[in-house]
Amino acid sequence: MAASGEQQRADQIINLKDKVCLVTGASSGIGAGTALLFARLGARLALNGRNEEKLQETALACEQYSGVKPLLVPGDLTDEECVRKIIEETVAHFGQLDVLVNSGGILAMGTVENTSLQDFDRVMNVNVRAIFYLTHLAVPHLIKTKGNIINVSSVNGQRSFPGVLAYCMSKSAVDQLTRCAALELAPKQVRVNAVCPGVIITDVHRRAGLNEEQYSEFLQRTQHTHALGRPGTVDEVAQTIAFLASDAASFITGVTLPVDGGRHAMCPR
Repeated sequence: MAASGEQQRADQIINLKDKVCLVTGASSGIGAGTALLFARLGARLALNGRNEEKLQETALACEQYSGVKPLLVPGDLTDEECVRKIIEETVAHFGQLDVLVNSGGILAMGTVENTSLQDFDRVMNVNVRAIFYLTHLAVPHLIKTKGNIINVSSVNGQRSFPGVLAYCMSKSAVDQLTRCAALELAPKQVRVNAVCPGVIITDVHRRAGLNEEQYSEFLQRTQHTHALGRPGTVDEVAQTIAFLASDAASFITGVTLPVDGGRHAMCPR
């Protein structure tokens, strides 16, 4: 599949050639889009996701771009043994790890009044605990390569929104994990950053329970809730992740970078 002129220019600036990159949540959405872009940029990929059929589709698309078949390490990120195997199999296969993209996550609706403890734990386990454990296990390998980590957070970690309490809390925790880990690992030349998307067109909101009419109305509201007047695309987030993963961002660490059409800066009146 030929890259466009714009893509070729970006590829000249952002290069991940021969970097071993582990991407979680790669069966859909931002994770899948990141995997496809990384393949185009020359990365050697290990891909994780819960939906193995969708993960295979992502892998096939990556192979069409790069001619190289990614390593698939499917599984549930809340399973500690599974997380250990993801890191172990990636390093055993490639001999190293250069980039960890923590894209796996879930969105759940709920307020302080109606969020059950079970739902709260589920969101925190997937969005925070799993990222912490993956990072913990990956760090020794990233120190060897002077690699880096990119966490997929959200504008919900920087701004407060009603109706998604546990999700907002989880993304605030991801932002703090990013900053704290960045400071702790900087002396070892391992960079840690996060992207904080606004509303991006994926299936995450439908999986959280919105029907088609509700989702359509939700997207229409971005005309007013996002300064640029529209939702973002997966590729717009993936391009930012690729930049942070690359040597083009070699002096950037500890940032939680909004990719949200200006939503983080707005104060509606």
